[in-house]
Amino acid sequence: MPTMPAADLHLLLPFSLPSAADAATALHGLQSPALDRLLARATLVERVIGEDFQRTLPHERWIARSFGAVTPADQRYADDAPLAPFMLLADGGTPGDASWACIEPVHVRIAHDHLVLIDPDTLGVRTEEARALFEAARPVIEDMGVTLQAPTPLRWYVSGEKLGALAGASPLRATGRNIEIWLPHEARTGERSRAWMKLQNEVQMAWFEHPLNVERESRGLPAINSIWLHAQGTLRPVTGVYNHVMSDAAATRGLALASGVTPSSPVESYAAFAKADPEGATLIELDPFSAPFIEQDWARWNQALRELEAAWFAPALQALTNGTLGKLGLTLCGDTGSVTLTITRADLRKFWRRRPIAALFIE
Repeated sequence: MPTMPAADLHLLLPFSLPSAADAATALHGLQSPALDRLLARATLVERVIGEDFQRTLPHERWIARSFGAVTPADQRYADDAPLAPFMLLADGGTPGDASWACIEPVHVRIAHDHLVLIDPDTLGVRTEEARALFEAARPVIEDMGVTLQAPTPLRWYVSGEKLGALAGASPLRATGRNIEIWLPHEARTGERSRAWMKLQNEVQMAWFEHPLNVERESRGLPAINSIWLHAQGTLRPVTGVYNHVMSDAAATRGLALASGVTPSSPVESYAAFAKADPEGATLIELDPFSAPFIEQDWARWNQALRELEAAWFAPALQALTNGTLGKLGLTLCGDTGSVTLTITRADLRKFWRRRPIAALFIE
């Protein structure tokens, strides 16, 4: 009887790569022998040194390139991640061939002399709250003469000359920073978009002292007081790189759908992955690091890595050793750069490879 080929697994880990300046704090007291061995023996596939003012995030650029949503021939390849139409697809919308941008409700905090974006995932916006805010904002958006789809209350999509092609920054790219340089601009000219500024101001006025925000503030929660635009792009044919995709990220799920794969949520451990016995290549996006990384809570970040060591890295190392896993890929991302590595059973025998974990951190 022929032997079934061993599975291939690739783990995409957003915000798993602290800067060199933060690495000592993030890794303090960490015991991760399995990950240490995997990294030491791995083959380096790609190392991307990003820039401080790129509008997209490394994991967004990596996933877009992996599925062929951007190619080296694209003019803005280094900072391009046209993910909005794929997010719209994942949310149940119909992108067609138009150019789309994603709009999310956010909280902008007033600092001493500037405005700061707060991580949208920390706002705890309930579905009914988002729906009420959307209904208040809908007339303002539609008055601009743009096409609007909102298959989910938490993410809205706009298309048309005024908004669909604007260059915006990922929310987590701008979170915690002065928003001035991250506001949407005209992609062709680089000028600040007057249409966006007008829309943003009118939505802010529509939401000012909205009963929903008054109620949120009475519970000690921040008001939803602004909107954020990002991920602009056009749907294009993509490549079926993986047989299975597990992710909760709309962009990754949409790329999977566009490639002909029905995505699912990530399983809780390598044991659950192995039990499913998937054939072919599987991509799993695990995201326990984003919030602690953004908040610079390195103790919580460290704990998340400990949990992945037990649930994923140690059993994956064992599976490579006994041959039940054919290849493990790791893409570790920070907020500017990323590192992609692969490890096979043969790599584990290359004892002369002794890459220290610190060698991966990006200055």
